[in-house]
Amino acid sequence: MEGSWTAVVPKVPYGGHMVSTFGFTPGQPPEWDIERFMRGDEVATALITLERNRRAFAWKCADVTAEGLGLRLGASSVTLGGLLKHLAWVEELYFQNRLAGRPCIAPFDQLNVEKEWEDWAWSTAADNTPDALRALWVETVHRSRDALAEALSRGGLEQTTHNGMSLRRLLADMIEEYARHTGHADLLREHVDGATGEGPPQAFPVP
Repeated sequence: MEGSWTAVVPKVPYGGHMVSTFGFTPGQPPEWDIERFMRGDEVATALITLERNRRAFAWKCADVTAEGLGLRLGASSVTLGGLLKHLAWVEELYFQNRLAGRPCIAPFDQLNVEKEWEDWAWSTAADNTPDALRALWVETVHRSRDALAEALSRGGLEQTTHNGMSLRRLLADMIEEYARHTGHADLLREHVDGATGEGPPQAFPVP
């Protein structure tokens, strides 16, 4: 499971300086700052935890074919392809809509959360190629980093987002979202090709 993962690194700012400061540079293996990892402040702890979860999720979805991305377990509708699409939508909703007060990018800007949240990602993932699904998720992650960097330049985790939650709560919810769905991805990836593991190898790049 040490195959390649091509991170789509945009040519515009994406919060890159901020995450690189914490050892996470897109397209490169992480540089672990053990002191900050073990005893960092609240912001460092939240960001490092979120980036670790994103990278683990990327690893579970790397080098999987269209057939593998569409595999299901039992009666569940959850697939690796659907998870890529679902988490891309979550990134947009939380960091663009709620935090930055900006519209989501396509295709999420045309979706109705009330009507399509439960089924859309799972029912449409097969319409996209594996590379397109991974690229969409990576693009939203980079946009999220940019929005978060903007917010942290204005204040700390106590600041309130556009829908009334604190930035602290938003980051906690995102970490929870990734922790839950990376668990799903772990089971699905094992079903695809038998690959298992808690975390990616050191050489696996940051998405």
